[in-house]
Amino acid sequence: MTREFMKAPHLATVVCGNAGVGKSTLGARLASEQHAVLLDIDTCTERLVRLVLEAHRLDPNDRDSPEYKRLLREPVYESMFDIAVANLAHAPVILVGPFTSERRDPSWPDRLRQRLAAPVEIVYVHCAPDERQRRIRARGNPRDAGKLSNWTSYAAHGEDPGVPPFPHRLVDTGRSPL
Repeated sequence: MTREFMKAPHLATVVCGNAGVGKSTLGARLASEQHAVLLDIDTCTERLVRLVLEAHRLDPNDRDSPEYKRLLREPVYESMFDIAVANLAHAPVILVGPFTSERRDPSWPDRLRQRLAAPVEIVYVHCAPDERQRRIRARGNPRDAGKLSNWTSYAAHGEDPGVPPFPHRLVDTGRSPL
């Protein structure tokens, strides 16, 4: 390829945080503003995740059990990253997902830059647990039934000890509407 056709990779923006904080809404807005490819974990992988869970005779709405995480967590994220890499030469990419363990790892941004071969910005989205619960109830998604059935345990497990231990943009959706 000639140099004129080779472009530097575009920015990969990762929107992460707990269920109900507004990741998908914010990700869609950023994608529109930046004319970026939007890769939301649920949209990219939902059909395959349901198929795999049903094939294993597991609840197709489960996204929190050890069985789900053992079977699908890594391939779901890796599929998103593969799609991002394929698009970053052409357009900015917004990746939306919880990234629960990754957002607690100080080395994650560096590993992600290497994995995507692109510059990375991480946007950490949060709001108060009671607002998260209200939003999750209001959206009425069957995948949230497990979360809501034992909210105290779910909320405690998902709460971060603080903000991510690396540079990031912090968005509190409880203080300002998306």
